[in-house]
Amino acid sequence: MTPPTRIDDALVHAARQGVDRLDAQLLLLHALGKTSENRSWLIAHDTDHLSPEAQQHFADLIAQRLEEVPVAYLLGHKAFFGLTLQVSPAVLIPRPDTETLVQWALDTMAARDHLEATRDASPPRVLDLGTGSGAIALALKQNLPHWQVVGVDHSVAALAQAARNADALGLPVQWLESDWLHAIKQEASPHTNAGPRRFDLIVSNPPYIRDADPHLAALRHEPITALTAGLDGLDDLRQIISQAATHLLPGAWLLLEHGYDQATAVAELLAQAGYDTITHRNDLAGITRCTGGCWRGQVG
Repeated sequence: MTPPTRIDDALVHAARQGVDRLDAQLLLLHALGKTSENRSWLIAHDTDHLSPEAQQHFADLIAQRLEEVPVAYLLGHKAFFGLTLQVSPAVLIPRPDTETLVQWALDTMAARDHLEATRDASPPRVLDLGTGSGAIALALKQNLPHWQVVGVDHSVAALAQAARNADALGLPVQWLESDWLHAIKQEASPHTNAGPRRFDLIVSNPPYIRDADPHLAALRHEPITALTAGLDGLDDLRQIISQAATHLLPGAWLLLEHGYDQATAVAELLAQAGYDTITHRNDLAGITRCTGGCWRGQVG
């Protein structure tokens, strides 16, 4: 079959193959070198002819979409909390539900700002564990620039992606390769010669899908290590909860995203580890997606 040569015909052809119309529009704009905000341009130019190069590029993108490659990977970017982030198969695609975690973190950070300065008068600090594309860390830095933000990931490729996003957005964040908190270094303190590096807030959207979850088939193009966490999906959450208290200042919070049915289990893990004021936040669909607790322990 001869490839369609006009914009309207190309979109009709994509629809007949089973590609969602919005996806097809975004991919065609990308093939034409235009941004996602130009959808109205497609309508105004629906009878324009496509160059052979644009035809081939669009056909290649449609073929990949039919293989369920996410649109964000095909476009190379994803919007998140008002930021445009570069994404690649090295990182999990940021989800709108994670904006719930970001807003909760911002609320907590704003409340922390009203407390007395920390004992060494250093800027308040937040740690993002499993930063991936840097979505959470960069959204926090964008909205509270006076905070010191540290993003951690075990993947060198993910950290490189996060650093590229930080450079493109002009947001200074410290990136650190670490398996959760294992590489968080000791630091000098006025109370001890060297103590754990402590934060005013730790936040994380870790892997939490069960290893055998049937939904994984639809996520096969995203990094599996950023998705799964053992038979019950709680392996990484357990590690974070057990390690985090050592790196939290008294009165600081640990905020966690988790699966739709894991709120009770995460709350129990937090309580067993000594956290109090355990609280939940719902996502955009009204599902309890985030759980956090306050650490009241003492430093030293």
